[in-house]
This record gives sequence, C-alpha cells and structure tokens, in this order.
Amino acid sequence: MRRRDVLGIGLALLLGGGLLYGLLLWAGLDTGAAQQVSSVVFLLGCLGWTVGYLKRVLSREMTLKAQWATFERQQIQEKLHSLSPEEWQALQAELASETEEEAEGGLTEQGKC
Repeated sequence: MRRRDVLGIGLALLLGGGLLYGLLLWAGLDTGAAQQVSSVVFLLGCLGWTVGYLKRVLSREMTLKAQWATFERQQIQEKLHSLSPEEWQALQAELASETEEEAEGGLTEQGKC
C-alpha cells in the first residue's frame, strides 16, 4: 500500500466520522449520544478490518510466497498479452517441441530400467 493510499483512507475515515456525527446531531441526538454512536461505528469497522486481516493471515493468503506467486502470474499474463501473433505462434511451437522432447526422454529412461 502506498503512502498516498494510507493518507486517502485516513482522510476518508476522518471525513466519514465527522459526517456521521453531524448527521446524528442533525437527526436530533445530543452530543454525547452522537459521540457514542460514532465511536461504536468506528470500533465495529476496525474490528471488521482486523477480523478480515487475521482471516487472510491464518489462511496463508497474506504470506510473501503467495503474494510473490500472484505477482509472477500477473507479470507472465502481461507478457503473454503483449506478444504479437507471430511471437505467440513461435512460443507455442517451442513449448510443443520441449514437451515432445520430455516425452521421448521419459520413454528412453523407462526403457533403460
């Protein structure tokens, strides 16, 4: 997450809390009740975020290994999308020849046993 994103989230929380407090005052709640309701909403939001974060950590979706694998898949996908049709056909031909070589090599090794 970039610094800009963090500042944006912080500003949104600040403005959202102020807006909620103002709306509660406008709706007729006294200042104490409006403060309590605003605080409870903020607390529930923080707890929800924490539970979601812990869920991702405990399910191992937040590990560096998982994030790196996702990044690599995205990079490969971008490279494949940027290939011209000729480059794409050449890559497919190369992969097909490698697959055939591996299949032949596997049969040869099995025959030696």
